[in-house]
Amino acid sequence: MEMKELKGQAFKDMVQVGCERLHENAELVNSLNVFPVPDGDTGTNMNMSFTSGAQRVAQSQEEVVGALAVDLAKGLLMGARGNSGVILSQLFRGFSKSVETYNSLTAEQFAQGFTHGVETAYKAVMKPVEGTILTVARESAKAGEEKAKTTDNIIDVMRAIVEGARVSLDNTPELLPVLKEVGVVDSGGQGLLFVYEGFLESLTGEKLPTSFGKGISANLASVAHHENFSNVAHAVDTKDIQFGYCTEIMVRIGEGETVTDTFDYDTFRNYLNDLGDSLLVVADDEIIKVHVHTERPGEVMNYGQKFGSLIKIKVDNMRLQHEDVLTNKATKQKPVEKAEYGIIAIAAGNGVQTLLKDMGATVIINGGQTMNPSTEDILKAIEEAHAEKVIILPNNKNIQMAADQAAQVSDTPAVVVPTKTIPQGMTALLAFNPLNQLEENKENMTNALSSVVSGQVTIAVRDTQIDGIDIKENDFMGLINGKIVFSQKDKQEVTLDTLRQMISDDTEIVTILIGEDATQEEAEEIVSVLEQEFEDIEFDIQLGDQPVYHFLLASE
Repeated sequence: MEMKELKGQAFKDMVQVGCERLHENAELVNSLNVFPVPDGDTGTNMNMSFTSGAQRVAQSQEEVVGALAVDLAKGLLMGARGNSGVILSQLFRGFSKSVETYNSLTAEQFAQGFTHGVETAYKAVMKPVEGTILTVARESAKAGEEKAKTTDNIIDVMRAIVEGARVSLDNTPELLPVLKEVGVVDSGGQGLLFVYEGFLESLTGEKLPTSFGKGISANLASVAHHENFSNVAHAVDTKDIQFGYCTEIMVRIGEGETVTDTFDYDTFRNYLNDLGDSLLVVADDEIIKVHVHTERPGEVMNYGQKFGSLIKIKVDNMRLQHEDVLTNKATKQKPVEKAEYGIIAIAAGNGVQTLLKDMGATVIINGGQTMNPSTEDILKAIEEAHAEKVIILPNNKNIQMAADQAAQVSDTPAVVVPTKTIPQGMTALLAFNPLNQLEENKENMTNALSSVVSGQVTIAVRDTQIDGIDIKENDFMGLINGKIVFSQKDKQEVTLDTLRQMISDDTEIVTILIGEDATQEEAEEIVSVLEQEFEDIEFDIQLGDQPVYHFLLASE
């Protein structure tokens, strides 16, 4: 099979299949994350980062490879999470810089794009470590360059890149002792291989078998996370962690009242390098993104504000993360006692699921609109919760009956809080009190639902008329508490009108969850408009990744 010219649509398809393959294997990549203090889960971070880029490409009106590559890089930069996500964004930023002037690509130009991506990624990392995603990217790109010297077939070049990545990944334990000690390959490198395999699968049109690094299989992967990771963590004392806060900020250059300095990449990076380690600084003409381990996260933020406004902040206490790992290890060494409470939440979208976990949900069932879990699914989740008492949050009116039925037949005492939306589920979690009895918690969590107004923005699948509103197929609809209130062609206007109607004199905070068919930029544009109209209200943007709904909205 030959392809001597890579055109826009083929590039678009390649990105989507690469994204799907990474998404399918994100948990496996998570299981390989063996470092003593993780910056979150590598698979989740890479998946959410690449999904952000793939969404931007899918929504792009561009038709040529160069412009689509720029869209991919921009989406990745905006959505990049953790070390692995930022490095992934830089690989494709360098690729885009290399190919942005081309309408289509030859095999040579294609291979050069990967090489430029590696060069950009290495520059972004202050102290590159071999045996990581960087090594796999570099050696696979080199294999592609060598192949391009002997062929003009893009598929052959991509196949060489994939094979180079496999060989390099298998060698990562020889370069990084901690990997060899635990018996796994580098998690970031494995994630990158999945992306590249997706690219090749798209170009050939043939389904490829899933490749695992040397010594790893799907069955072994689950063991790696629960046993090996804890063993490595146990070998490190918490007091030995020199820089305890994993800090990430995103700065919009030149915006805001705090700006005092003109941004210079080298000056900026050198200053932050003195504040900690594991530093990554990436930037384009509009945005600076920073990842650093430091003892002074506030100083990182203050320094960033000298160059623009902070549009995203994330700080994790890695010492607490490490203690949690040690605690979990100690727990696994003796029979696990049942928890007092388990909370089951039903939700779709990686971002939404992560938010619910962070707020206290102990088991997540993947489901929601168009994906209603069965009574049996919920019963299995009750068992998985391994708790004395269970609270179920259906978060969708179509799941309510199955949840009620599961609670009735479960051997474990269980109640259902009648949450119909994700915002209601989040509000209910905030009202949970572990010291209260089961029925008391149900009552308090149910009563709290009245404090939140839920909104949704989705697309109409047919022409109809509801409550006097004319709805046309492919119109965007705004819903408030399940009722359609607006319908028109412009997504931004529908979202703005819906939020304006949701906001009252008592509103203090508005939350926007970005779905898989929307972008960070769209949400930021919406907030910038509303901030001018509602100066006393706090606006919070979160990546939800939910299907069906472009935006989930909450007003409290």
